[in-house]
Amino acid sequence: MNKIKCIIVDDEPLAISLLESYVQKVSFLELVFSTENPIEALDYIQKNECDLVFLDIQMPELTGINFMNILGNKLRYILTTAYSEYALEGYEYHIIDYLLKPVSFERFYKSAEKAWERFAVNEDKKEDSHFFVKSSGRQYRIDFEDVLFVESIKDYVNIRTVEKEYIVLDTLKSLEQQLPEGSFARIHKSFIINLNKIKEIAPRKVNLITHHEIPIGESYRVNLLTKIK
Repeated sequence: MNKIKCIIVDDEPLAISLLESYVQKVSFLELVFSTENPIEALDYIQKNECDLVFLDIQMPELTGINFMNILGNKLRYILTTAYSEYALEGYEYHIIDYLLKPVSFERFYKSAEKAWERFAVNEDKKEDSHFFVKSSGRQYRIDFEDVLFVESIKDYVNIRTVEKEYIVLDTLKSLEQQLPEGSFARIHKSFIINLNKIKEIAPRKVNLITHHEIPIGESYRVNLLTKIK
């Protein structure tokens, strides 16, 4: 990745101008769109390629949290807010950082560096074909293409593959970060599925080619439908 394609969504024109000037100073960022209207931003994202959103949390027409509920984990986000109490919301999504207004360039640059590091990790991940997990005192290699789904079970996760299952002391969030975003999607608070193993999508569930039925959480539906387009 040469540059991170980013957009700015904020209902304050002065805040947009400030962030635009900051983006122009960072060599690895490329501003492709900015708007005061989050609806316009959603329309742009559906039609164009971008990677990162500098997103205001408090907007009258559509809040930043509402915005992420619609898009899910299709993109990564750096949230901006004038209210520090919002800094704990939204961690179901790929949030890289929070910026408290007024934003200094030094603080902005640190967030941009975090984004660059995160995208670099994902680029490396695309070249991998497998990952390792520890189960029953042994290390097991699991090929991405063999994974059917991952299920959260209290303090453990069940990684179900074509041939067997692995019960691992880990979190679903941690596993989600290890799996390639283009091939996997979280479709429920307790399930991640391999998109390449989908047989059909019903209103409230996904049927896999192995006849496993996985429920679709309402807040994850848009993310799933976006990924299979």
